[in-house]
Amino acid sequence: MKLYLAPMEGITNHIYRRAWHRHFGPADRYFAPFLTNIGLNHKELADLLPENNKGMELVPQILTNRPEIFLELAETLRSLGYTEVNLNLGCPSGTVTAKGRGSGFLRDPRALDEFLEKIFARCPLRISVKTRIGYADEAEWPPLWELLSRYPFSERIIHPRLRSDFYRGPVRIESFAHAYRSAQTQIAAAAGIPASPPYAPASPPAPSGIARPSACPCYNGDIFTHADFQAITTRFPALPAVMLGRGLITNPGLARELRGQPPMKAAQLRGFLEELEAGYRAVMSGDKNVLYRLMEVWSYLSNSFDEPEKIRRRIRKAANLAEYEQIIKELLP
Repeated sequence: MKLYLAPMEGITNHIYRRAWHRHFGPADRYFAPFLTNIGLNHKELADLLPENNKGMELVPQILTNRPEIFLELAETLRSLGYTEVNLNLGCPSGTVTAKGRGSGFLRDPRALDEFLEKIFARCPLRISVKTRIGYADEAEWPPLWELLSRYPFSERIIHPRLRSDFYRGPVRIESFAHAYRSAQTQIAAAAGIPASPPYAPASPPAPSGIARPSACPCYNGDIFTHADFQAITTRFPALPAVMLGRGLITNPGLARELRGQPPMKAAQLRGFLEELEAGYRAVMSGDKNVLYRLMEVWSYLSNSFDEPEKIRRRIRKAANLAEYEQIIKELLP
């Protein structure tokens, strides 16, 4: 079972990935937060430079509903040495969905179909997708899944929530089950028969040693504990991979626990946080900017402690990094 690190805007940049990889990794794959515009800015370029992601299999993500932007970004990523790009059909942010991007694109299957036809005809990279199951109604999912199944995605990652769910309430597991059963049927039907997708990828096959993922979808959503992981993998034993997002930011040692290793120790977490702080200091000016980034991480990480709101309040009140560091020493003696 492969474990992936989800893209989380504002958190899982190369500084976070590098520190996590050193102290708690590796993940089988890392997904970078989304790109939206042609021409990478300094921050985006730094996040994707190979030298900032050594030892990681990193997949960049694009969020757009315009094929020309997707294709130009894909060409830029190809020039950096990438062989795959991930399409974001899951972001639920109102500023994103109002423009028909992310999960907002799921409202218009006809436009999505036209977009996919254009990018698969010309993209120089393999294309994977991370998607929600619809915008406002679970009944949207079967035809959306059928649409996504007509294209030769290298991987289909499903977060089984609607855009309207945001991150509230339980995942809609029966919708994931629908995709899983459908994929299993497709795999069985294709056994021993050469695949003939409606569109051939424009790029050559993956280099030797990089296996194409299974046609079975990858699961993403609400894996916070080993019990959560077992429940999903028991029900869906053919899963090729599970993507970890909020659960892994809350408990950075989660991937190791899922692989049968002991829970993280205070010293491990302290070393990780020290490297994270040092990484932010190296690229940001002023304590306030560094503290803001660390507070974003602690908005999740605090939930792995007793009295999480009390911890969040203490860290928010830190006036400088010296005060922050003293709090960490007290939390992780």
